[in-house]
Amino acid sequence: MTQEAISIRSLNYSYPDGTKALEDVTIKVESGEKVVIIGPNGAGKTTLFLHLNGTIRSLEDNVNVFGKNIGRMATEERIKEVGIVFQDPDDQLFMPTIFDDVAFGPINMGLDEGEVERRVKKALATVGLLGYEDRVPHHMSYGQKKKAALASVLSMEPRILVLDEPTANLDPRSRVDFIRVINDLNKKEGITIVIAMHDVNALPELSDRVYVLNRRVVAEGSPRKIFSDISLLKENNLEAPEVFNLFKVLRCFGYNCDDLPLSMYEAVDVLTKTIEDGNGHIHLHIHEHTHEEVKKIMYSYNHH
Repeated sequence: MTQEAISIRSLNYSYPDGTKALEDVTIKVESGEKVVIIGPNGAGKTTLFLHLNGTIRSLEDNVNVFGKNIGRMATEERIKEVGIVFQDPDDQLFMPTIFDDVAFGPINMGLDEGEVERRVKKALATVGLLGYEDRVPHHMSYGQKKKAALASVLSMEPRILVLDEPTANLDPRSRVDFIRVINDLNKKEGITIVIAMHDVNALPELSDRVYVLNRRVVAEGSPRKIFSDISLLKENNLEAPEVFNLFKVLRCFGYNCDDLPLSMYEAVDVLTKTIEDGNGHIHLHIHEHTHEEVKKIMYSYNHH
C-alpha cells in the first residue's frame, strides 16, 4: 500500500486583515507522486507551501507529512522531510560562494565535514553544477542560480520537494534541463514532487495529477481531465497547453484523434501513428461548419 507523503485536511487560513487565503483546502499526495497545483494569481499557492514547511503553522492537527504533524516537528526534522525551492533564486542564495550556499543546510544539521562535502558534491552533480563550488552566486546566469538554489535544498536530502514556478523566466535550454532534473529526482531518487506553476506547456511533463486551487480546491484530476474542462479554465483564468489547443483545431479540419496530446512528445507519437495508419499521409478537409467550429475553439480559450 502506497504511503501518503502529504495529507492536508480542511485547512483554513486568513491574513491579518481578515482576507481569506485558504478555505477548507484538502489535498493528498502519495509517496513518489508528482503533483502540480495551478490557479490564478492570489489563489493561495504560496500560503499553502508555507504551511508545508512549517513557516505558517495551522492551529489544528491537519497538515501532516508522512503521518506526522508538520507544526510539531523540530526544524531539523522538518528540513529532512520537506524542501522548498522558491521562485526567485536570490531569495535562497545569500552566501559568498555556491559551495557555502549548498553546504549551509547540512552544516546547520550538525553533520560532519566529510558528510557535508559528500552532500554538496552530490547535489551539485545532480543539477549539473559540479565544478561551480567557488563561483559567486550573483555572477551566475539566472538558470544557473535556479539550479544552485535547488542544490541548496537537495543537500538536505528531503523526501518531499516543493517547487514554486520552477520553469519561470528560464531560457528554452535551461527550461528543458530543469524539467529533466526534476523528473530524474522523482524517478531515480523516489522524491515526491509538489509544484506550483503557471507554465501549462511544461505541466504535462511534470505531473501525475493536478489540483486547481482558487483559495479552495475547485478541481482535481489528470492533466487531460483538467485541461478538457473549458468552463473550469475560464472560471479560474487558466489556459490549456498550446499543443492541446492546436489538436482541438485540427479536429475541426477532420483530424481523427481521441486523446488530444498535451505535450510535444505526445504530439509526435500521435502524428506518427496517424501517418503510419494512413499509409504515410494525414488527411484534412474543410466542411461547411469548419470555420465556425474553429472560431468557437479560439474564443473559448482566448478568455484573457
